[in-house]
Order: sequence, then C-alpha cells, then structure tokens
Amino acid sequence: MLMDVQEIKEYLPQRYPFLLVDRIVSMELGKSIVACKNVTVNEPFFQGHFPHQPIMPGVLIIEALAQAAGVLGFKSQEKKPKDGYLYYFVGADDVRLRRPVVPGDQLILEVNVITNRRGIYRFAAKASVGEELVGTMNILCAERKGEGGDA
Repeated sequence: MLMDVQEIKEYLPQRYPFLLVDRIVSMELGKSIVACKNVTVNEPFFQGHFPHQPIMPGVLIIEALAQAAGVLGFKSQEKKPKDGYLYYFVGADDVRLRRPVVPGDQLILEVNVITNRRGIYRFAAKASVGEELVGTMNILCAERKGEGGDA
C-alpha cells in the first residue's frame, strides 16, 4: 500500500513545518508500516541546530516515528483527525540514537505494533538511512476522541 503526502495529511493533524512523514512505502493494517522522510537543507530546524554542521534533532526522529505510528493506527481503525480522533504520543522507552541524520538523507521509518489495549498502542520502531541504523525505540500512543472534528 502506498500513500503520498496528500493522503498522509488525511490521517495526521500535523502540517508544515511539523509534518515529518513524506511517503508511506508499505503498510500491513494493524501490524506494520514503512514510511520515509526526505531530509533537506531547507528544514527550518537546521537554522538553529548546528547551522555550520546541520544535524536533525533526535527528538524529531522520535516524532517522525510517532507520526508513522499514528498513520498506521488511524488507517488500521479507519479513523481520521477530521472525525475528531487523535493519537497522542505518550512515551518512548529504550531510545537509542546511533548516527546523525543530515541534509540529503532519506530517513526510513519502520514501525510494528507490539500491543493494542483499549486504545493504548505500543510500537517497536526503528529509523535508518540506507543500510545504517539511526535509532531504535518503543513508542506509546493513545487514541482519543476529541471535541468536534478538524483537529
């Protein structure tokens, strides 16, 4: 299953400059997703995160993985932010960042469902560039019905 950024925006409430998923490469509903983020020198965070040696902040790598997990959760349940649903990032465990991500890299985001209990999801997540592992972690997200639509 492939999704471009326009379809991704139906399943995530984030928008530029905070939308960190560019494409969905594959997805098995309720199980796993592979997405990518093309890292360009024009990213606004590079202006202040080491301007002479730009490095993508680790917290944004975590956020990109959480957004990929959000797409998987929303799509698996056929729910969308416009219907008043949100997936909140509520935690990350066992976070290990191993390599910097720099302009020109394509960040591959792989997320697998570990458990889903009463709307609390636990995901195993990893990010890589090419064959090089960037980071691994477990992510927790909570599905919630908010007030109204167009979240």
